[in-house]
Amino acid sequence: MNSEQLKQMKALAHELKPVIMIGQAGLTVAVLKEIEIALDTHELIKIKIRAEREARKQIQQQICTETKAELIQGIGQIIVIYRKKPEEAKKKPAPHTRRRDGTR
Repeated sequence: MNSEQLKQMKALAHELKPVIMIGQAGLTVAVLKEIEIALDTHELIKIKIRAEREARKQIQQQICTETKAELIQGIGQIIVIYRKKPEEAKKKPAPHTRRRDGTR
């Protein structure tokens, strides 16, 4: 990601609220699944990490490694990460639905 794209991502993230909050339990499998779901849905998300500085750095590295996301910004307890949606997920057609009378 070049500096112009990074700048745009930071601008987009400015208005976002944290969608994931990591507390005393730290980074669990359940939290990682929620991060995956949030990235699949939004691409760009904010995460709040309640931990000491060194633990936060370790957690943010683990999040980026496990989810294959890119760290956009980290300020205090808040990090912003980005992962591009796969092309096949974007182009997937909506399933056809049938009415009760059998027509579409």
